[in-house]
Amino acid sequence: MRILMTKFVKKAEVENSWYEIDAKNAVVGRLAAIISKIIRGKNKNTFSPHMDHGDFVVVKNIEQIKFTGKKFQEKIYYKHTGHPGGIKETTPEKLYKKKPEETLKLAVKRMLPGGALGKKQLNKLKIYKGNEHPHSSQNPKILDLSKLNRKNIRAE
Repeated sequence: MRILMTKFVKKAEVENSWYEIDAKNAVVGRLAAIISKIIRGKNKNTFSPHMDHGDFVVVKNIEQIKFTGKKFQEKIYYKHTGHPGGIKETTPEKLYKKKPEETLKLAVKRMLPGGALGKKQLNKLKIYKGNEHPHSSQNPKILDLSKLNRKNIRAE
């Protein structure tokens, strides 16, 4: 009888790559789902939920992102300051006017695990307005959202 052992990848063996996504006319939730899979490392066959296997993601043209339905005006984001009566609320429309990159960052953050691992993984997300970004020296692979489906996300 043959016993198969699961191989666990050590921290030193993890290879991080870079991906570039153009957010032009992309829907926030669908884009956030794709980004969170890549950042967590679920697109790799060495995925372990307790380790950071994820890759870096650079998102450009964030000012051209879309919301479906009436979410842009009617969705409400809540946060609490920690003081009594300190609950604050805002809509994506108000948040978008101040910081357009924060709408996508919040969506991705809520798809990642809580705690230290989730914070570490969220730091792998780089969001920029416009077409230019300072990460071209990392030679990011370009992901085309129009051709992307679940099968294409897998890393070789």
